[in-house]
Amino acid sequence: MEPTMSTPHETADEGASPKELLFEACRRNNIGLLMEVFNSISDADKLAHFLNTSTDVLGNTAVHVVVQYGSYEALDQLLDQEGVEVDPLDNFEKETPLHKAVKYANHKDEEVGTEMVELLLDAGADPRILNKGKQRASDLVDPRNQGLIDRLLKAEYTIANADDVVDLDHEEDAGHNSASDSD
Repeated sequence: MEPTMSTPHETADEGASPKELLFEACRRNNIGLLMEVFNSISDADKLAHFLNTSTDVLGNTAVHVVVQYGSYEALDQLLDQEGVEVDPLDNFEKETPLHKAVKYANHKDEEVGTEMVELLLDAGADPRILNKGKQRASDLVDPRNQGLIDRLLKAEYTIANADDVVDLDHEEDAGHNSASDSD
């Protein structure tokens, strides 16, 4: 009797799990592998749930991991997936991926870290979230990196003032209203 060959996808006992493949792709910035993981989960809601609930032993999501490893292209692909949470907190420091991107800019590669901060902000990351040490991402920036500090503070300001929009049509209809209330 000849032994039969099986592929890694034929049994659950062989090969890496989708979660293991996800984190390997994130650590190595392996877009091909990341796309295989995405394609193995055809439903967008199920994929978002998988990406948002899969964590490593430290409680890091895939978005945390790509930022920690400076995997810019993988971050871009993750953020393109509908429903992916951009502000999850890790279990250890209660940090968002934005906090970790700032640390990457400070300690590993300022350019790549800054680009990851931009991607996260563009995807809707909230720079006002505090970590366990009660620090916002802007509080963690190397003080010599004024450009990154300014970008994060601008994002905080934009979010804080998002509801302060003047409705010009309403103001014109009111006619006599004035900020000074004088006649």
